[in-house]
Amino acid sequence: MRGGGLWQLGLSITRRLAQADKKAVGRRYFASEAELKKTVLYDFHVANGGKMVPFAGWSMPIQYKDSIMESTVNCRQNGSLFDVSHMCGFSLKGKDCVPFLEKLVIADVAALAPGTGTLTVFTNEKGGAIDDSVITKVTDDHMYIVVNAGCRDKDLAHIEAHMKSFKAKGGDVSWHIHDERSLLALQVNFVFLSLSLLLLFSFFFSSLDLLLCLDILELLQN
Repeated sequence: MRGGGLWQLGLSITRRLAQADKKAVGRRYFASEAELKKTVLYDFHVANGGKMVPFAGWSMPIQYKDSIMESTVNCRQNGSLFDVSHMCGFSLKGKDCVPFLEKLVIADVAALAPGTGTLTVFTNEKGGAIDDSVITKVTDDHMYIVVNAGCRDKDLAHIEAHMKSFKAKGGDVSWHIHDERSLLALQVNFVFLSLSLLLLFSFFFSSLDLLLCLDILELLQN
């Protein structure tokens, strides 16, 4: 097959792949409203004009009343707080949790100081990437890991399978998936950082209300 015939075949294959991909994306991300999970801040998002869209089985805000450009500029100049509670956070504990994790990711976990973390990638037996992740060494026998919402099921299945094998050989490691927690991501410039952290600390460890924290931050920006 030459010339136009080969070109037409290429177009046909491309269209079919695109249609199949759209169906897969639809099944994965566009569940019905009743099926979507909601973070604990869902009501806050809606009350403040958040445009809610399906993402990885969750109802998440993609935009507020301001424009995307205004939101981006504000984040770069001042700071923004992101609700990322749809992501999966879990802890590994035990005296062998570090060597166990090093069998799964491409990172020198042992070299991390307590209270520090790194970006990394979970790999399969052939070295191929399964999912990217953020890992934090809480202590030498406690690791905290966050994986992507869309890869949660396959990531956890992969980790569980390796954990069973590791523990069968005498390894000391256990885990807990923190579905009882929410997760917020703070992105700020250096000048704004200390005040933002102080307010977040007050919110999580005292009776200070989140709305009050956000009001104070808005006043500080002005």
